[in-house]
Amino acid sequence: MAPSSDGRTLAGEPGALEDYRRELTGYCYRMLGSGFEADDAVQETMLRAWKSSGQFEGRSSVRSWLYRIATNVCLDMLRGRQRRARPMELGPPSPPDDSLLGQMLPEHMWVSPIADERILPVDADPAEIVEAKDTIRLAFITALQHLPPRQRAALILCEVLRFQATEAAELLGTTVPAVNSALQRARATLAAVPHDARPEDLEADHAGLLDRYVDAFQRYDMSALIGLLHEDAVQSMPPYAIWIQGAENVTTWMVQPAPSACRGSRLIPVRANGCPAFGQYKPDPNGGLAPWALQVLEITGDRIARMTFFLDTAALFPSFGLPAHLP
Repeated sequence: MAPSSDGRTLAGEPGALEDYRRELTGYCYRMLGSGFEADDAVQETMLRAWKSSGQFEGRSSVRSWLYRIATNVCLDMLRGRQRRARPMELGPPSPPDDSLLGQMLPEHMWVSPIADERILPVDADPAEIVEAKDTIRLAFITALQHLPPRQRAALILCEVLRFQATEAAELLGTTVPAVNSALQRARATLAAVPHDARPEDLEADHAGLLDRYVDAFQRYDMSALIGLLHEDAVQSMPPYAIWIQGAENVTTWMVQPAPSACRGSRLIPVRANGCPAFGQYKPDPNGGLAPWALQVLEITGDRIARMTFFLDTAALFPSFGLPAHLP
């Protein structure tokens, strides 16, 4: 087996592939909008790469070779799929009335979160980290879902991962003019998609805001909580389609009969999609505290603008290293 242009030999050296798992997971997540599907796509990429390692002759880098396989895997997975969304795209806000909660909708409808530590670069400089966070925000991942798969791949490869158009054309099995045309159409589509205000990176004053949020939520003090929210703050709860807009409506919702069962919750901090997040555990009638939601908070200015409570804790909590139960 000839060494690759990365100076590596693939035969008998699984680490030559595993070194790329984190960045491939980030790529597949941006393509698919689901942390679970990203894992599946990377596993399939690694399997295909290992099976075909004997055919790798080192004419391109291991990285480019893996991205080509990952691109084909994602395009295969996206064939015939409807795009993933957030509740705010599916209809108008609801009054804060828990009788309007409705039915749980299938997982494949939703953009789902992913832990920062699984996809953000480890040794990058601060500017690169900030840029990477911007490209995994829930709003950006949702906007990408409006693009046809090949346009999505071209945009991510060229404008997020900084591949040259010639490299992207090779990875997509097309021409440079076709890549440039796809980029132009993708930019036009994204320009027409409404975007949330850009969440800000966690700073010292935001750390104080989060401390106050944890204190208010764990005490279930709505008077304190309302002061931490933007006037037009939004709360959503996938897999339900319902979403609530306005600080007063959000706090009114939280004391409705069903949501008020969250009184006495405990929050454990994590990081998701470049934003502060919390594993929420609510009182368990059988004792202790049971998983209830992964909360992802988006901050603009000095207030919380978006609160997304992902309720599929059986799938999400293990991927964030959160325990299955608290005493």
